[in-house]
Amino acid sequence: MRYDGAHTYMPSKASTVAEYLEELPEDRRAAIAKLRTVLKKSLPKGLKEEMQYGMISYVVPHSLYPDGYHCDPSQPLTFASLGSQKNYMALYLMTPYMMPHIDAWLREAFAKAGKKLDMGKSCLRFKDLDAIPMDVIAEFAGKVSVADYIVAYEDGRKASKAASKSAKSSRP
Repeated sequence: MRYDGAHTYMPSKASTVAEYLEELPEDRRAAIAKLRTVLKKSLPKGLKEEMQYGMISYVVPHSLYPDGYHCDPSQPLTFASLGSQKNYMALYLMTPYMMPHIDAWLREAFAKAGKKLDMGKSCLRFKDLDAIPMDVIAEFAGKVSVADYIVAYEDGRKASKAASKSAKSSRP
């Protein structure tokens, strides 16, 4: 997101992570940079950091998963993204969305750390880093290998297709 000086954010057009960080107000730049450092140290090997959908993203490169993201196969499969939105910063996590045991672990780990988890299906929202237990994020980030993530993604796609087919065949 690009800060326009009027307390609103516009989708970032940054082509590099450095450009993206430079666009952010200082407080958000510091928070995003610190969380980025934790992620880069902790995420599984094989992911690539790049700008995707106007955010810093960690993706499974086409060299490891040639099919790419099913909605746009020209895009690599996203593992996680980090961004600054209008009213909060966000860490987008795909593994809890696809793996219920990872979601349960994350929720329990936040509770044990005494932190309130503000999360949708995949979006962990925060206004400042005090809301984020960095040790939990570091452990979480390395919990799933790229190979296991791809299997979970493909299993989810198969289940979605089967459910859609079943729904269509049960219509009168």
